[in-house]
Amino acid sequence: MDLALGLAARGLGQVWPNPAVGCVLVRDGRVVGRGWTQPGGRPHAETEALARAGDAARGATAYVTLEPCAHHGRTGPCAEALARAGVARVVHALRDPDPRVDGGGAALLRAAGIAVEEGVGEAAARRLNAGFLSRLGRGRPLITLKLATSLDGRIAAAGGESRWITGPAARAHGHALRASHDAILVGAGTARADDPSLDCRLPGMAARSPLRIVIAGAGPLDGAAKLRATAAERPTWLIVAAGAEGRFADWAGAGADLLPVAAGADGRPDAGAALAALGLRGLTRLLVEGGAGLAASLLRAGLVDRLACYRAPMLIGGDGLAASEALGIGRPGEAPRWRRTGLRALGDDLLETFDAAD
Repeated sequence: MDLALGLAARGLGQVWPNPAVGCVLVRDGRVVGRGWTQPGGRPHAETEALARAGDAARGATAYVTLEPCAHHGRTGPCAEALARAGVARVVHALRDPDPRVDGGGAALLRAAGIAVEEGVGEAAARRLNAGFLSRLGRGRPLITLKLATSLDGRIAAAGGESRWITGPAARAHGHALRASHDAILVGAGTARADDPSLDCRLPGMAARSPLRIVIAGAGPLDGAAKLRATAAERPTWLIVAAGAEGRFADWAGAGADLLPVAAGADGRPDAGAALAALGLRGLTRLLVEGGAGLAASLLRAGLVDRLACYRAPMLIGGDGLAASEALGIGRPGEAPRWRRTGLRALGDDLLETFDAAD
């Protein structure tokens, strides 16, 4: 199952709206087939593993990170494919909460005389597919907020300059983080100030660059020339307040997809409504890269699930730009709490990862 989970992770950022699944077929103590969900969500992991195993799948045990599907889509159910191949036993880590499956895959396998074992590696599988589970259960993608700060929590100097706070190793890791997410979200201020490309620039990984999303504010979106100029080449979505679509006709004309959502009291797109709209479009994993205003709006609404904090060994001072705007916290006991899940050195920098505390 550990091998199957490692294979499943290869699909993160590439398979939405589907889950990232891994499958390993074992017969007589030997791996005879391996597979993982392919880009775009098809073929499924089981189909890939069975194709590699061929006749060796007969009598094998299939280790799958998610309950095999039981519904007909562009392809037939994976549970039926496993049964036709003559697999003797299926071990899956996590029951699929999709109402089209939700126990139906296991029932189909048992009806075919195949032994089924559930729950092996469930915690790891649940964490791996937290985005898929979030979309189904909460109607929105899993949100990871990425911060690259000085030791005193600043993301830019007083003049707005932020290049480069972290070093090459941390920046490379940040690009790998992009590749494991369906989409990157930035606010209008970041789009204007940084003119970002929001791609994955690791060698050989350009094809894993995620979808790019900008959440527009109340004012014009000037300065984001790279995003607008390449909107016809790479999927680019612009979240706008309902009724304000006309102000961004140039983006639509350049090939960007406008997503109108309900506005908040400040006239800007409501954060919760924006994330719900992204969930409806099938996104499962969203990486938020800035800026301080967007971070604050998501934190205030309790919509951040994970933090990826890159910290550089420098002090910028109180006149630098803080990682988040005001959260309205009167005393420490009101502050949201986080549970550290990882700590590692990246050159001279540190990466700390956190989950929102239950």
